[in-house]
Amino acid sequence: MTAIGGHPVIAIRDIAKVYGEGDTEVRALRGVSLDIGAGEYVAIMGASGSGKSTLMHILGCLDVPTSGRYLLDGMDVSRLDDFALSVVRNRKIGFVFQSFNLIPRTSAFANVELPMVYANLPKAERQQRAQAALEKVGLGNRGDAFPNQLSGGQQQRVAVARAIATDPAMVLADEPTGALDSASTGEVLELFEGLNAEGRTVIVITHEPDVAARAGRLIRLRDGVVIEDTTHTAVVAGFGATEEAVL
Repeated sequence: MTAIGGHPVIAIRDIAKVYGEGDTEVRALRGVSLDIGAGEYVAIMGASGSGKSTLMHILGCLDVPTSGRYLLDGMDVSRLDDFALSVVRNRKIGFVFQSFNLIPRTSAFANVELPMVYANLPKAERQQRAQAALEKVGLGNRGDAFPNQLSGGQQQRVAVARAIATDPAMVLADEPTGALDSASTGEVLELFEGLNAEGRTVIVITHEPDVAARAGRLIRLRDGVVIEDTTHTAVVAGFGATEEAVL
């Protein structure tokens, strides 16, 4: 498949993932190939057992494929060891999870700053980036707050700030609105749309059609293969969507 946006941030070719062997063998992915271009906003959907979570783990360098090739921003990460994968994750990918994954007894500012500490960025640069990221998500004056002093929506906005502070090649969000009410869901999705409008690549793993409809491209998996790959204009303010099949 050809990337819809700019140069491919993600290029995967014939990716397969097999767990177990013999009678316990499970083929989670069965030869998936796709490109995701710079500046795309993509939703990946699929029912339980579709391979959606496995694909997310591979795209996020949290796991490696059994076979096939994966280029992330031009780097072949298919066969990297655990340490090398951790370096790539820190430098190339900003993660947003359903459960926020904030450190409870650490301020919002320190949570945002943490990935840059691991990246050994100078203190002054870390602080400048952390503050700028918090301001971008509308929490520039809440840096001293601890997670338990913030609403669920605010915690997820801190998580988005943490994800973008390192200026990653892409933001990868796994069910980012699953723990939020409708109002907070709207706020977080507006953040993703704003990041995408600035040219950032955003990939959202979701089972919610309303969330997927806000993306510009939908990739749907079933039984470890891509069964749908369409681009569309997001449904916003009641206007209809147009679609163009890629597969």
